[in-house]
Amino acid sequence: MTSSLNGKTVIVIGGSSGIGAAVAKAAAARGAQVVLAGRRLVSGVENGLRSEPVDVTDAASLQRLFETVGRFDHLVYTSGPNVRAKPLVETDLNEAQENFNVKLWGSLRAIQLALPYLDEHGSISLTSGQLGRKLAPGQFIKTSINAATEALGKQLAKELAPRRVNVISPGVIDTPAYAGLAQEQRLAMFAKAGGALPVGRVGQAHEVAAGYVLAMENGFMSGAVIDIDGGGLL
Repeated sequence: MTSSLNGKTVIVIGGSSGIGAAVAKAAAARGAQVVLAGRRLVSGVENGLRSEPVDVTDAASLQRLFETVGRFDHLVYTSGPNVRAKPLVETDLNEAQENFNVKLWGSLRAIQLALPYLDEHGSISLTSGQLGRKLAPGQFIKTSINAATEALGKQLAKELAPRRVNVISPGVIDTPAYAGLAQEQRLAMFAKAGGALPVGRVGQAHEVAAGYVLAMENGFMSGAVIDIDGGGLL
């Protein structure tokens, strides 16, 4: 059976590594023409994937991206800041604003500027995280951004119809986001976090990517929040 992504054009913003890169690989394997977009990328084609530079905090940069790509079918937004856990009293609110500017306002900029180019029956997939609904001390920034993203996805699913809008919410996933930790510390953290989950381990990027593929291919799915967290919210 032919995949519904076959021959479609997919833009993955935040696709230089981790979950975004896994989404790009999965979409390409199902026949999509994939454009990876990220701050650390340059224009070119490698391993069959096209890459374009973009700064999600800069509207002009996003506008150039969509003008360069032209008409497309699916927008995937996985860009997110590296948020340090701190209590409110120790947090620089200017730094917090920068975090919101990348993940929440960045996704809004991207969607607004993408609409003239996005197929009217296409889809938008946003990214939240389990901290949007699983509260933890020192994580008010992630909680606020992720909760807002999930509310935004549902609201835009109504406003932008017949385009579909969904949100994927990953749990603890083994990605380069944790590369700042020493290997021993990272493995210990994964073992502890995974041991507390019903599935007994942390997730892999390709497992989360399957959720984005589902959101793109399932034409009857809109306004959904897809939890891929190993049972972390239970």
